[in-house]
Amino acid sequence: MAGSKEIRTKIKSVQNTRKITKAMEMVAASKMRKAQERMRHARPYGEKIRDIAAHLAHANPEYRHPFLVKREIADNIGAIVVTSDKGLCGALNTNVLRLVVAKAKEVQDRGFKVHFTPIGNKALAFLQRTRANVVSHLVPLGDAPNLERLTGPIKVQVDAYREGKINALYIVYTRFINTMKQEPVIEQILPLPAARLAPDARAARKNWDYVYEPDAKEVLDQLLRRYLEAIIYQALAENIASEQSARMVAMKAASDNASSVIDDLTLVYNKARQAAITKELSEIVGGAAAV
Repeated sequence: MAGSKEIRTKIKSVQNTRKITKAMEMVAASKMRKAQERMRHARPYGEKIRDIAAHLAHANPEYRHPFLVKREIADNIGAIVVTSDKGLCGALNTNVLRLVVAKAKEVQDRGFKVHFTPIGNKALAFLQRTRANVVSHLVPLGDAPNLERLTGPIKVQVDAYREGKINALYIVYTRFINTMKQEPVIEQILPLPAARLAPDARAARKNWDYVYEPDAKEVLDQLLRRYLEAIIYQALAENIASEQSARMVAMKAASDNASSVIDDLTLVYNKARQAAITKELSEIVGGAAAV
């Protein structure tokens, strides 16, 4: 059995660790509330612009935007991978990267390539370790998504789609469900899938038509680019809210585990101390009896 001094040192070390995890739990809880509020505020804009894009997809304009045209051959693809900059958030990043590995293996088994755009330090580090084809990246992500910083890395993938270098673009992120549950998802964003473009019965009407000023190409280019930005911004907001929730839960579990370890070590320390006292008393009694 370890001596009393070693046990006291271990108890002090675990107590210091618990202070850190408790502080990180409180910080994550504060950031989580802000991230959830930001995420919920972004949803109405995303839903509205999705409705407009859905109506446009079912209209009959004189110009058909390439984002709305389904390509029959799905060979090379692009993937935007959203993770956190920091760890200590449970299996959040691991679950996302597992989806990425599965999708990449599926594409590569068919003899095609995946062009990656990692957003967040964890995604970039993982893809660099696996020698993946990284065409653009964004780090550090920070506590709030910045649309201006997103434009450059995303434009690389959009331009590749326009030029035919990739035939589909996906985004992988963690969707926020509630504080205790976050779900890793992979979604196709180019070409815009029918599931996104038909959110309700009104969008399924076939007689949508519009008058475009100054012309259909310029209006659709701007609108669908904003639509893509809204999708990606919402994905980042969801991922940040998921990250803070997962970190709060993970740090709470770590604090609870530290408390359990401290209780166990305290019990061992008390037993060791009691054994030492009993031994001293036995020696005193034995000495007195010998005299």
